[in-house]
Order: sequence, then C-alpha cells, then structure tokens
Amino acid sequence: MGNEFIDKPKIIDKEEARKQFDYYTKVLNLKHTFSFDEAWEFVMAKRKEVFRGNIVAFEEQLKQVPGCLGEDPFPLKHTFADGMYIRQITVPAKTLTVTKIHKTTHPFFILKGEVSILTEEGVKRIKAPYSGITKAGTKRIIWHHDEVVLTTVHATKETDLDKIESEIIAKSYSELGLENEVKLLSFIKSIPELEEAKC
Repeated sequence: MGNEFIDKPKIIDKEEARKQFDYYTKVLNLKHTFSFDEAWEFVMAKRKEVFRGNIVAFEEQLKQVPGCLGEDPFPLKHTFADGMYIRQITVPAKTLTVTKIHKTTHPFFILKGEVSILTEEGVKRIKAPYSGITKAGTKRIIWHHDEVVLTTVHATKETDLDKIESEIIAKSYSELGLENEVKLLSFIKSIPELEEAKC
C-alpha cells in the first residue's frame, strides 16, 4: 500500500474504508478509543444528515420555481388486496421528481422505463423490469429518462386513502425521530452557496 489512498480521491465502500483505517492505524502507530465500525457508523450518520438536509432544501427551492407542479402532479392508481395497498404512478419522460419520506419498509417495482435515483447511498441508474426495497426514512430525487411506471406495495388493513397516506408517508424527518429537521435546515442555511443556489 502506498499513496493510492491520497492520490486518487473517490467514494469508497465500507471494506475499502476498513483497509485504509487499518493501514493508517498501523503505519502511523495510532491508538484509537473507537473501533472501525463505530467510526464508520458515525460517518454514515453524518452523511445521511447532510443528504437529508440537502434534499429538504432542494425540494423547498423547487417549490419556488414558477411552473413547477404542485404536490402529487401525476395521478395515482390505487388497488387493494388482502391486507395490501398497491400504489402505481406513471411519470412522463424528462421529469425530475422528489419523493415523499417513507415511514415503512416496502417493495417497489419499476414496470416501465428508466430512472436515475439519488439517495443517501449515491446515484443508481435502474431500468425496467426492476424490483427493490425502500427502507423506512427514505426520500429520493429521481430523474425519469423516459416514461416510467412505478408500483409500491404497502401492508395495511386500511382502505381510506387519507389514513393510508398518514400511515406510510412522513411530513418531515423529525416525525420519524430520525433527524432534527430544524438542525438540518440550519445546516443548509449556514452554507452560503446552497442558500444562493438557483434550481
């Protein structure tokens, strides 16, 4: 191992980070009061906090852009089965959307089209057919390369759409107890470049 860690900055995964941690701990003869896993969890929590603050600020800026559509601009198709609510949306090509904050972990299916999704883990490009899992607390920015049909499935005994919405969607991160939204927005406001950014 040489200077490859310093000379080539990049986003690295947990195992690569562990290698760096072990390498520099040994080379620099460091004594830590924390384990690698504790350090990794701390960094990931901070990364999530920054991402969540940025996505909330981005969504607020989008709402100020003339011509941006209001909440839920694309009609949803609602279907019910035994203890399940199936929600389907069709989004036109060349559309940018910001999802709501999901309260529950649930499956999703891309039935048609291709998207680029920005999440806390980075950007992922997905093409139909595709199935995945949305974790509780997730909020995403999605670019729809072409017309996209997306379906989610939620476990619920409810059939009233307003009650279902309050079961599966959080109005803020603080509602989930994941983050202090005021703290996140304060963070964004403390960075002049973000405050002055235009959509």
